[in-house]
Amino acid sequence: MESDKKSIRCTWCGSDSLYVKYHDEEWGKPIYDDQTLFEFLILESAQAGLSWITILRKRENYRKAFAGFDAQKVASFSELDVERLLQDEGIIRNRLKIISSIKNAKLFLDIQKEYGSFSEFIWGYLPDKKPIINNFSDHKSMPARTEISDRISSDMKKRGFKFFGTTICYAFMQATGMINDHIEGCIAR
Repeated sequence: MESDKKSIRCTWCGSDSLYVKYHDEEWGKPIYDDQTLFEFLILESAQAGLSWITILRKRENYRKAFAGFDAQKVASFSELDVERLLQDEGIIRNRLKIISSIKNAKLFLDIQKEYGSFSEFIWGYLPDKKPIINNFSDHKSMPARTEISDRISSDMKKRGFKFFGTTICYAFMQATGMINDHIEGCIAR
């Protein structure tokens, strides 16, 4: 019976090999690297209104289109870059999301200047800057937002960030390991 418990995996990833790999190797693992945090900021914002698997399947295209997720380079994108990205079939071609990614890159750099790193800023919302580990038995019990995601989202909105409401913020927190929502008994917990 013990071996059965160890083979449990969060049900949201289903059997899609890309989703399973993401679940097993990334989701819920703490990330402190600013470039990777910026990557998830771009990807989670692009995901607004879409499924996460859609974004995962386009992730490498996003990496190419958004200069390897280099915030400095993305912040310097021009209107010509916006038009280029609108023609890129490998990403979500939504003008507002593209423009907000560029604006968010500039704001990301502002936070780095203010706090020394984006990581310092974002992890500063958590007690002792440590991940919150939840104990849900299934994903139906998980919230779509929390008081902490409300605070982060509100602060970021005040700073001018777009496509980063509290639900997207909570998903960002899960993706970057600020919150570990792997269900009890999950092999990736």
